[in-house]
Amino acid sequence: MKPTQFLDSRGKTATPYRALWGVLLLGWVVSYADRTLTGPVVSWMLANDVGFIGEANDPRALGGLVGSLFFTGYMLTQYPGGRLGDRFGHREMIVLSLLWAGVMTALSGIVVGLIAFVGARVLTGLGEGVFYSNDRTLILNNTPPKRRTLGLGVVISGLSIGLTIGIVCTPLLIDWGGSLGMGTESWRVPFVVFAVFSIAVALGCWYFFHRHLGGKLHLGPPLLRLIAVSVPLLAAVLLLFVVADELRWPTWGTAIGSGVLAVVVIGVIVARLRRTPESATLLGRDIVIVYIAYIAILWNLWFFSFWSVEIVREAASSSLLAAALTAAFNAGAGILGFPAGGWLADRALRRGYGRKPLLVSFTVVYSLLVFVFALSIGDGQKPSLLLLGTILFCSGLFFNALQPIAQGITGDLVPEKQRGSAFGMLNLVSEIGAVASPVVSGVLRDATGSWAVGTWVAGGIMLSSGVLYLLVREQRPSLVSA
Repeated sequence: MKPTQFLDSRGKTATPYRALWGVLLLGWVVSYADRTLTGPVVSWMLANDVGFIGEANDPRALGGLVGSLFFTGYMLTQYPGGRLGDRFGHREMIVLSLLWAGVMTALSGIVVGLIAFVGARVLTGLGEGVFYSNDRTLILNNTPPKRRTLGLGVVISGLSIGLTIGIVCTPLLIDWGGSLGMGTESWRVPFVVFAVFSIAVALGCWYFFHRHLGGKLHLGPPLLRLIAVSVPLLAAVLLLFVVADELRWPTWGTAIGSGVLAVVVIGVIVARLRRTPESATLLGRDIVIVYIAYIAILWNLWFFSFWSVEIVREAASSSLLAAALTAAFNAGAGILGFPAGGWLADRALRRGYGRKPLLVSFTVVYSLLVFVFALSIGDGQKPSLLLLGTILFCSGLFFNALQPIAQGITGDLVPEKQRGSAFGMLNLVSEIGAVASPVVSGVLRDATGSWAVGTWVAGGIMLSSGVLYLLVREQRPSLVSA
C-alpha cells in the first residue's frame, strides 16, 4: 500500500487515522484475549487437579511449556509476517491474522488430548505472529509524525484491555460452563466464546480497510504464502514436543529445544539478510541493540500475563476469581500507561529532548517496583490483595508506558518501506523472552516452592535492558504540522 498523504489541498487530514487507531485497537483486544486465556485455564486445571495439566507430574512446568510453545509459533512468523506485509500489504496481513487466530482459538476449545491442544495453540501463535509488525507499520505510515508515538500507545492499549478481559472473564466463562453441566470440560467455553469475537473483529477490519483505507483487499496470495511458511514451522514444533514426550524429556529440556529452534530460524533469516542491501538498516548497530533489549519486555510481559493469577492466588491464599481480579490491575494499567507513554514521548520530541531519556528512566523505575513485588511475596510473607494489586498497577503504568516509546524509536531507525520487516525482526528476536519466561518461571517455582525467585529474575533482566537502551543513538523524525 502506498504511503498516505496526511493533508489534502485544503489543509485537512485526508487519512482517517484516528478511526484506524480504533479498528487496530480492537484487533489487539481480541488477539490478546485469545492468547491470555491459556494462563487462567491452566490455573483452573491446577486448582481442580483436572485435565492434562492437573494429571501431570510437574504441572506448573508443563503449563508453562504450553505457553512457551504457543510463543514459539508466535515468534517464528514475526519476520515472515512483516516481510509479507511489505510485499502484499499490511492491511491484508492484519485481516488474515485475526481470522486465522479466531478459527484456531475455537479449535483449541474443541480438540481432545494434549498434543492436539498444543498443535492448536501453536497454530494460533503462528497466525497471531503476523499482526504486530503490520499493525505498527500501518500506524506509522498513516499517522502524522507529531502524533505517531501517541498512536502507537493508544492502539496497543488494546493489549491491556485484552489481557484484562482474558484474565477476568476466563474464570467467569469456566464457571458458566460448569453451570451448563460441562464439569471438567468447562475450560473449553472461553476458547469458543473468544473465538467468535475475534472473527467478528476480523470482518470489521476488512470492512473498514475496504471502505476507508486502500480499497479492495487481496487475501489469496498472502494466505497461501502464510500457509506455506506455517506448515513446516508447525511440524518442527510438534515434532519437538512428540519426541520429548516419547523420550520423557523434562519439560525444561523441551523448552531448551524450542529455544534452539528459534535461534536456528533467527540465524537463517540473519544470514539471508546479510546478503541484501537492507542489512545496513535492518541489522544496523542501534536497531540490533533495541532487538536484544526488547527481550526483557517480552519476558516480563509474559511472566506476569501467564503466571500473575497463580502467583497472587498462592501468595494471598485467595480464590481464583479474586486472584484474577487482583492480577488484572497489572494488565489494566496499560489502558493508561500505553497512551501516556506515547503522549509524553511525542511531547519530548516536540520540545527537542528525544525519547531515550524517558525510555531509560521508565525501565529503571519499573524494575525497582518488580523487586518490591518480589519482596512482598517472599518466604514468610502474607501480603494482602490490596498490596499486591497496588504494586502490580503502579509497575504496570511504567512498564506499558515504555513500550510505545521503544517502538517509536525502532520505526524511526529504518526507512518507511522497511518498517514491516524491522518490526518483524524486533518481535522475532524479543519473543525469545516470551518463549522462555513461562516455562523457566514455572520450573523455578517447582524447584524452589516460591514465585519470588522468578520475580527477581524478571526484574533483573529488565534492569539490564535499561543499560542497553543507553547505548542506542536515537533518530528523531522531522515533525510536520497536521
